Amino acid sequence: MRVIRVGTRKSQLARIQTDSVVAMLKTLNPGLQFEIVAMSTTGDKILDTALSKIGEKSLFTKELEHALEKNEVDLVVHSLKDLPTVLPPGFTIGAVCKRENPYDAVVFHPKFVGKTLETLPEKSVVGTSSLRRAAQLQRKFPHLQFKSIRGNLNTRLQKLDELQEFSAIILAAAGLQRMGWQNRVGQGALGVEVRAKDQDILDLVGMLHHPETLLCCIAERAFLKHLEGGCSVPVAVHTAIQDGQLYLTGGVWSLDGSESMQETMQATIHIPAQHEDGPEDDPQLVGITAQNIPRAAQLAAENLGTSLANLLLNKGAKNILDVARQLNDAH
Repeated sequence: MRVIRVGTRKSQLARIQTDSVVAMLKTLNPGLQFEIVAMSTTGDKILDTALSKIGEKSLFTKELEHALEKNEVDLVVHSLKDLPTVLPPGFTIGAVCKRENPYDAVVFHPKFVGKTLETLPEKSVVGTSSLRRAAQLQRKFPHLQFKSIRGNLNTRLQKLDELQEFSAIILAAAGLQRMGWQNRVGQGALGVEVRAKDQDILDLVGMLHHPETLLCCIAERAFLKHLEGGCSVPVAVHTAIQDGQLYLTGGVWSLDGSESMQETMQATIHIPAQHEDGPEDDPQLVGITAQNIPRAAQLAAENLGTSLANLLLNKGAKNILDVARQLNDAH
């Protein structure tokens, strides 16, 4: 019986996410065995520095990709938000699974249970590892202070509960739900990275593509790629599909949230139940390979993301982002 080796980070959440993908693959392929290979990444090891200060684009993926390159694993499960919009040569995202809750959640220190961000005392400290979250919330709640907090979910919740430093922390709702911690309440989408030329594994994981999530993620990644958005700038994007239309909303913020710019565009997207496309010279779009999803729909999603980015750039977003990068680098 063939054994498929699946790479993952060691954290409890990463293991839960990987186990969910393996369970789906087992259901579709009862004749295969799966072995999970867990490892630590650079992002797991450097916990005393804000993500935006480290300057490494593959913080949570590099070691896993190295194992993939050396054929030590056959596929890797990531939170899609951790995968850069441009992957290293030889790699591709072979599956984008159905997205869970894409929203952020506020988790309060036990002494502030029942409070809201608006009713927290003046100068209360809120922890987050995201410049985007900090900028958005600073704009809406100027009486609060924001400070970087790192570590896996268990570590961050422990820091919140046991230290007196944070009044609240901001986390992804999807992660809390996957851990079974809804009572404390990409992202939500999971991506499966494989070797780009490994057609057997591409065929295996390609069955996991969730068409609507896939098209939303192509649009989002195209938007971020064109804006050169990443951990060092506050950029946000949100998608929704309704009545054959893909709606994409994107925004940029200054570091302190005082400046912001937001726009929405839409495009027609058709998702047939069955589709056969001819071979493509380069099947990847923003690092994703989806040979069983209509090419025209993928291109429409990519064009929507690029068009929205251009609209914001033409309205002055580049200046806001340039200043944000300079200020982030200087502090």
